[in-house]
Amino acid sequence: MFTSFSTALSALSAHSTAIDVVGNNLANLNTPGFKSSAVSFYDLVTQSLGAGLGETQVGFGVGRPITIRQFSQGAIQSSSGALDAAIQGDGFLVVQDPNGQTLYTRGGNLQVDKAGNLMTATGNRVQGWTEVGGVLDTNQAVSNITVPVGSLKPPQQTKTFSFDLNLDASGVAGQTSGVSSATIAVYDSIGASHMVTVSFTKSATANAWDYSISVPDADVTTAITPVTGTLTFDANGKLTDPAPGGTMPAISITGLTTGAGQLDMTWNLYDGQTARLTQFAQPSAISANAQDGLPAAQLVRVGLADGGKLLAQYSNGQQTVVGQLAMASVRNPESLIAVGNNNYQLSARTALPAIGVAGTGGRGSIIGGAVEYSTVDIAKEFTNLIVLQRGYQANSKVITAVDELSQDTINLKR
Repeated sequence: MFTSFSTALSALSAHSTAIDVVGNNLANLNTPGFKSSAVSFYDLVTQSLGAGLGETQVGFGVGRPITIRQFSQGAIQSSSGALDAAIQGDGFLVVQDPNGQTLYTRGGNLQVDKAGNLMTATGNRVQGWTEVGGVLDTNQAVSNITVPVGSLKPPQQTKTFSFDLNLDASGVAGQTSGVSSATIAVYDSIGASHMVTVSFTKSATANAWDYSISVPDADVTTAITPVTGTLTFDANGKLTDPAPGGTMPAISITGLTTGAGQLDMTWNLYDGQTARLTQFAQPSAISANAQDGLPAAQLVRVGLADGGKLLAQYSNGQQTVVGQLAMASVRNPESLIAVGNNNYQLSARTALPAIGVAGTGGRGSIIGGAVEYSTVDIAKEFTNLIVLQRGYQANSKVITAVDELSQDTINLKR
């Protein structure tokens, strides 16, 4: 009978621990990336009474409960944070705390510090790969991700330009095509823009057009001679001369008033083997133009795209990938030890994490501009709370009953 004291006390301790777990789950109801814990009870070894053949067995109560972290998928919702990341599927973001210890997290509220380091909301540095010299090599070891905060992107000098246009086959020799003022802005070595003008005039030769390429005289210290030539089409209106792979019309501009170096450009008449210029019985018109130069530009913002790519957007409209988040796949995530701030560390039972790019090797995907909500089910936790409360009350009644029986036994001696 007196073992009932220890049996009931073990139950009170176990139920108290379980209520603590439920309380922690409810406290983190709105913690992004939080994974709820479940409690597993198990009984202690039994004692056999009588001849020891097991006809009568009495247990010694309940052991200390085991908590199991349940890494189920949380609901994903879009957020207003440009650097927020939500994990869809298995895996963890890799972070490093101020002491240099590697940790793992599902919390995706990311931000950038004043030095450009990508950080979690709790101050841990996010691990991955950073662009170096225009190259992002994900085969290298992971390190702290750094974004180009406040950087100025250098200009890119124009090397080629093109027009997609039709020249009216019914044009009269000696007259312009109707697109004689076709211009395109190109950029020199310091990022200053210059307008290149291409004029077309119907030639006296059948299916031929004369062209002239020039720049404004105000852009150069000494006027340059326009680049001229002839374009020849066949009876079907297709460009035949210059032929694909042949010599493209080129222009060199020297003595720029901006002080930039010589500007050498090529007029690209073909997209692969397809001519950009045609001669059909339709009004002459430009459908598209392009050039590969860019002015100098300020960094406007940095955002996280799907797949964990960090995109830098510049004032000239260019977007470049400047970083890639790393993800770790753990075969037995239930063995991880929670260390607070939504972080986990490896235990002696944890398999070695496999680190790589999201969406590869069994790793889940990263969704930019979103967060993963907590997996706590408030209805389930309240139900568990009621059941555990009843269990605690029931075992307290056992202690009260055993205490009364003990007093009755003591009173037998009086």
